[in-house]
Amino acid sequence: MAASRPADGRFTVGVSRDFLDADGRNVWGDIRLGELDSAGIAWHYLPRDTDELLAPDIDGLDAVLFAAPAVTARTFTGLSRPPLLFARFGVGYDAVDLDACSRHGALVTITPDGARRPVSTAALTMLLAVLHNVTAKDRLVRQGRWSEREQWMGLGLTGRRIGLLGLGNTARDLVGLLRPFDTEVIAYDPYCPQETARELGVRLADADTVMAEADAVIVMCVLTEETRHLVDARRLSLMKPSAVLLNVARGPIVDESALIDALCAGRLRGAGLDVFETEPPGADNPLLTMDNVVLSPHSLAWTDEMSAGNGGSAVRAVLDVATGRLPRFVVNRDVLAHPYLSERLATLAAGTDEPARAGVRS
Repeated sequence: MAASRPADGRFTVGVSRDFLDADGRNVWGDIRLGELDSAGIAWHYLPRDTDELLAPDIDGLDAVLFAAPAVTARTFTGLSRPPLLFARFGVGYDAVDLDACSRHGALVTITPDGARRPVSTAALTMLLAVLHNVTAKDRLVRQGRWSEREQWMGLGLTGRRIGLLGLGNTARDLVGLLRPFDTEVIAYDPYCPQETARELGVRLADADTVMAEADAVIVMCVLTEETRHLVDARRLSLMKPSAVLLNVARGPIVDESALIDALCAGRLRGAGLDVFETEPPGADNPLLTMDNVVLSPHSLAWTDEMSAGNGGSAVRAVLDVATGRLPRFVVNRDVLAHPYLSERLATLAAGTDEPARAGVRS
């Protein structure tokens, strides 16, 4: 069944169904959808739980608030008119075809303000868990191997050199969380201004230098073609045998096979992974049996704080567009010149948006 606009012509939002469990409850809890009700905006969960948003799911909607589904070129096939906004609950957008959205006048937003502290806290949690050998020590107790605890002496964080691949908003927040540990931070981010890094007390360097000098390398960059396998076999070979690697960003940024080889050969002390190249990882993945690896199912940052933060940020984007304003965190900036977008925003600002008037423009 296709989505539809209410008879009263109100701005209408569809929420992707992956937020719901089998009993129809929102697994994320309060994601601030009540703010849409307070603003008089109509919203509903999409009729299907799907991996890709398609016309039957979103036709007739003014905005889509979504988490997992992909937005592709096929998303726009058969639409009577495209939504003005795809508001992603989260910061990654590798499953969104930004060019297709821009061609059809659709804004894409993310929620860096909502994810910043939960993800930076998760990165610190993973770092401490790896340095303290939490996985191995947990297994010692559960398997009755108490006497082996001397074999799993951990590393203190204080005074260590932490390497960051990516120095965006979340990584910058992590720098602040690391200050009480008196660490030195070195980072690779070709898009970060030197002045910003200096203000944070972070030394910028190339990726090879970060890999070679750090006691712990934390992957915190966005997945793009430029960063896919940024951490490959060659760069892993640069790391100290006493160092650890963490990935709290996207799985394909790290060549997982190369990482497994390095761990098996003892060329790395350990690793912490919240993400994988294939999710979920196969039952035969060697990482699952390694005591020096801490794993999480791409959810370490999932807390009530993230629910409210991401939800509130996505809802604010919807409210902005519904009143004809540009939202803050637009990732496809080239769409701003599209006539369909500018005309619809103008009519919404004036309170005169007519759903039947505007057709799809490419």
